[in-house]
Amino acid sequence: MSDFDNPFIHLTNVAIQKHNEDYNTSHGGKWHIRDLRLFLEATRGVDATDALFSEMNRLIVHSLLACQDVIVNDRHCFECYGYDLLLDHDLKPWLVEVNASPSLSPSTHSDRIMKLNLIRDVYRIVVPQDSQGWAEWRGSVHSGPMRDSGDFVVLYDEAAVTGGYDEESPDGERGGAEKIKKRGNLEDLGSGIPRSFLGKK
Repeated sequence: MSDFDNPFIHLTNVAIQKHNEDYNTSHGGKWHIRDLRLFLEATRGVDATDALFSEMNRLIVHSLLACQDVIVNDRHCFECYGYDLLLDHDLKPWLVEVNASPSLSPSTHSDRIMKLNLIRDVYRIVVPQDSQGWAEWRGSVHSGPMRDSGDFVVLYDEAAVTGGYDEESPDGERGGAEKIKKRGNLEDLGSGIPRSFLGKK
């Protein structure tokens, strides 16, 4: 309890941590999620790590479904959300907060690389990639089942689950619900699953 007043031992963001004399200006105390996964697989096992990431995916999807009626749904705009999750000793993820339009100001060199890649991947998702796409672009629901893009993986595709895709989508699939049922659903979120909410790898 003697360190209770020390702000650096608590769950704090970079605005506070950067004033710590032990702050690392190269990586800012942040790990790439791939490094986190590798560390957990080595120390806690592959099965436990897979279960953790599945639960993290489930948490993200359910938190979005819980407020989907009040989230702006306009094909002319998009939103990037930042999730803060806390992992306890038993590898249970806890949702701390969800940031709308999280800061894209880099605090370190590695942070700059990560955020530039994030911006690149976001634009690849929201902007049609082929030059012929603009004239026919009517929103993602008319474009067939969603796919992973860059470092984003699709967690849940509501249109596919509900059979809401155009019959004349480029893939010629209406919803692709049968394919998704074979790969998992909201009650069985794991790696490489149904799609509409995208999370970073």
